[in-house]
Amino acid sequence: MPDQPYEPIDCSLHDRLESAATLRQTIQIIYHDSDGTQHEIEDRLTDVFAKDGEEFAKTTGGNLIRLDRLVRVDGVDFT
Repeated sequence: MPDQPYEPIDCSLHDRLESAATLRQTIQIIYHDSDGTQHEIEDRLTDVFAKDGEEFAKTTGGNLIRLDRLVRVDGVDFT
């Protein structure tokens, strides 16, 4: 996954993330980091934002996750 150009995620999935951040829900998140290592966490999203043409989610635990690296969020597949 390193050096892969950003691929925007589906709008309905983006809406789910925005909703979880707004409602401050604790959710299960499975994602790959920039090296391709898979992580599974339970945390709350504090922000979903765009920077330099890429979109990210930030968690209360300090994780910064590029949205196209999400695998599954609260039982919903993002791949």
